[in-house]
Amino acid sequence: MDWNKLYDRLKAEVPSLELRRDEPMSRHTSFRVGGPVPVMALPKNEAEVQQVLSVAALEFEVRPFFMGKGSNLLVSDEGADLLVMKACDGLDRLELEEEGRTWDAARPNGRTIIAGSGVSLARLSNFALEQGLTGLEFAQGIPGSVGGGVYMNAGAYGGEMSQVISSVSSASCPSEEFVREHVNPQFSYRHSQFQEQDEFILRAYFTLEPGDPAEIKAKMDDFAQRRREKQPLEYPSAGSTFKRPAPMDGQPVYAAALIDQCGLKGLSVGGAQVSEKHAGFVINRGGATCDDIVKLMAQVRERVFRETGVTLEPEVRYLGMEGEGWNF
Repeated sequence: MDWNKLYDRLKAEVPSLELRRDEPMSRHTSFRVGGPVPVMALPKNEAEVQQVLSVAALEFEVRPFFMGKGSNLLVSDEGADLLVMKACDGLDRLELEEEGRTWDAARPNGRTIIAGSGVSLARLSNFALEQGLTGLEFAQGIPGSVGGGVYMNAGAYGGEMSQVISSVSSASCPSEEFVREHVNPQFSYRHSQFQEQDEFILRAYFTLEPGDPAEIKAKMDDFAQRRREKQPLEYPSAGSTFKRPAPMDGQPVYAAALIDQCGLKGLSVGGAQVSEKHAGFVINRGGATCDDIVKLMAQVRERVFRETGVTLEPEVRYLGMEGEGWNF
């Protein structure tokens, strides 16, 4: 693939588009690791999204990799041979739908917030608070964007995106119908239908019930306090490293509890460490590489399986060169 030609063509076709060449992914992930990608596009609006997809797919037969804030992404030290489209520096529409209209029959008194995929979940939850709408309190401390939150069905403290999303608009690689509307999209634990669809999430519609602003704020403050007390927020990480395992004997099972039970807090490989504060977090204590993190995850996974019989699955997404991946 001649990335120079693609870069030059995008520059000519979309002069307003922010483009970066050989961009280090360590600048774009919460782990602060990752090598370069040959071209990164940062569209600011839906027209630029359409133009990038059209040029990439029709002229170069390239399928871009879509990302938000990179808060759930681990990138190879060698980088990845890809065109990356990053949403979180644009696509920042955030507004309340017109009075009296609701997307969700189950919430006849609800109001709908329209949020672009580049809006941070913190900003979205604060906007809901300002409107006196409840249901997004759990999202206030999740360090991701709306697009990434939809893609992963992000959640915390018993809440998740699937509980409040009524519709999602996405852009497919060039077709007669550029924007597709997904009413009541399909979600499961840390999964959405968009993980099987080659589509760029443009915006989401959140239908929320009216609530008492003081109670909403108190709930958000409580979640924030719990995060500060229990999570290693002072270090780069991708949040929970492993997914919650399936229940055993009808009882919930938690990855952090299993890792702690196996005495793995503080286990290190290079600059990567299982947090001593929260066993569910692998952190970058300084100078960690992607290889350090992957090797540490493999050790944790092997030890937990050997001692408990439970196989932990990564919640973090991996991005690398063709043929690379988890070495489990």
